[in-house]
Amino acid sequence: MNILIVDDETLALSRLKRLLTEAGIKEITACNNPIDAMKEVAKNNFDIVFLDISMPQLSGLELANHIMEISPQTFIVFQTAYSEYALDAFQSGGVAYLLKPLSLEDIEKTLDKVQGMTKPSTILNKKIMGKSGNRLYIIDSDDIYYIKADLDEVIVKIKEADVYVRKKIGELDLLLDTPNFFRVHRSYIVNIDKIKSMKSVEQSKLEISFKEISSVITSSKDGAKVFREYLEKVSL
Repeated sequence: MNILIVDDETLALSRLKRLLTEAGIKEITACNNPIDAMKEVAKNNFDIVFLDISMPQLSGLELANHIMEISPQTFIVFQTAYSEYALDAFQSGGVAYLLKPLSLEDIEKTLDKVQGMTKPSTILNKKIMGKSGNRLYIIDSDDIYYIKADLDEVIVKIKEADVYVRKKIGELDLLLDTPNFFRVHRSYIVNIDKIKSMKSVEQSKLEISFKEISSVITSSKDGAKVFREYLEKVSL
């Protein structure tokens, strides 16, 4: 089992590494900041990532979302000194929520829990129903160029139309859990297979153009960074 642990507190990081070693884990990578953690996730396949929630630069919750984009098969375990983030943690894909100080029993129970779980296999082509004007569309995921958040629904861009779907972007992010869909912004998911070109713009964001349509979207700064690292990983 290959495990990544991320915590900006040196003592907490050392304690967790020691407990995991005592629990029999041999492959452990430790990072004391979320940026280094994203680089590790981009180049390695981790079974479990233990995340502190309160960190500079990116919170553990934000980092979990990035990890799920790059490696949806990875299990996320949150560890924190605060109980009030539990709901947000599970909504961010966490399978366990541990309160510091951690014990060997906490670690062993968590490892046993994860070993008894399997993440669902990916279905490569899924269908989404939506509406554009008076016309209903049943959309194959392969036909999607990008998805844009729009209040309590999303706009699914296909070649023929902008189709409104009564789902939140987070729901479609989970549904389209395949390597060719990537969330480059809180408000945008792109189909990598439909991208024609990209160029860097202000603040190192990415301006993304698509094949056969004139639409252009812009990533967030963090989304661009993670997306670049992901593309470097898959192109190796």
